[in-house]
Amino acid sequence: MTSYNSIQKALYLAFQRQEWAQLREAVPLTLSEADLANLRGINEKISLAEVTDIYLPLSRLLNLIVGTKQQRGLVLDEFLGQKPSNSPYIISIAGSVAVGKSTTARILQALLSHWPEHPKVDLVTTDGFLYPLADLKRKGLLQRKGFPESYDMKLLVEFISAVKAGKSRVAAPLYSHVTYDRLEEQQLVCQPDILILEGLNVLQTGLDTPVDIRSPFVSDFVDFSIYVDADEPLLKQWYIDRFLQFRQGTFSDKSSYFHHYATLTDEEAKQIAANIWDTINGPNLQLNIQPTRERAHLILQKGQDHLMDQVLLRK
Repeated sequence: MTSYNSIQKALYLAFQRQEWAQLREAVPLTLSEADLANLRGINEKISLAEVTDIYLPLSRLLNLIVGTKQQRGLVLDEFLGQKPSNSPYIISIAGSVAVGKSTTARILQALLSHWPEHPKVDLVTTDGFLYPLADLKRKGLLQRKGFPESYDMKLLVEFISAVKAGKSRVAAPLYSHVTYDRLEEQQLVCQPDILILEGLNVLQTGLDTPVDIRSPFVSDFVDFSIYVDADEPLLKQWYIDRFLQFRQGTFSDKSSYFHHYATLTDEEAKQIAANIWDTINGPNLQLNIQPTRERAHLILQKGQDHLMDQVLLRK
């Protein structure tokens, strides 16, 4: 398990699985096994027990925090003599490739939307803000896909800023894992109560940029941030396992950018996936993703089989 180091001890309260599960209190389980089957990612074995132990306490915590923020907003609006704002509460979910961010985001969306105080919960992934494939090729960034420079950060910040400002309709680009490219279709975000933003880069900041030329970053607009964590050897294995699964799924589609991988043997597929991890995903994790972990308000630490071992909550 990822070590709970001295910096984390100073910043976070640590809860072992059963300790965290007790904080659920009386929050009901609103998902069925059929619901969960539609929310699971490829090669993940998340169970209703995992939802009950980990996600229901988190759902309760977030509901309490969002309620406090909503009440504070009403007080501020009354003080300023203005109409209530339509600014949503923004939750970001970060972590490595293959750690299960998307599944975490979908489960939280489903659970949070059952609370009557904030029934409208939208989910946007930052994949759509990757530069189009043609642009990545032209800029020589195809082997850097997922690194900070492969994202249209201006477009992403403009999107999150408009949502935070309460604009009635804000468009987000969509992404296809089949064509490996941005789609022409867009997702409309129309004043949700909560927006969940999921992606590799949502905790990254411009802190390394001189203050006098620093622009707003995604993390500047986020109210609560979550980092899904696991040791790198586990992440690499999960990535390889997922790659093998893709051969029978996404890669088998003739329109898939990676269709040429569909006929690989198991051994060939494992070698290629391991090489992709070692040259792209691993370095990106070490250089750009993992260093943002301690910026999160909450860290979900996974062990074997994607099971949560520990939850760290910022003090």
